Amino acid sequence: MRFLILVLFIILLAFTFWPEQPTPTAEESFIGPQLEPLKKAEQFEQDYLDAVDKKNQRMEEQSDGG
Repeated sequence: MRFLILVLFIILLAFTFWPEQPTPTAEESFIGPQLEPLKKAEQFEQDYLDAVDKKNQRMEEQSDGG
């Protein structure tokens, strides 16, 4: 009986002090290559929205000035 308690205690200590493995980010995991096209698409969308904003701003300036 003492042996069983000792083994359980050792397992508990080992579990408590075992070093925690760092969690990999999505880019470091197997899904990383699939994220590259998504990031490119997000950048393209942001560039498009910026261009639309600039165009709308120019249109407002022209309508106010004329």
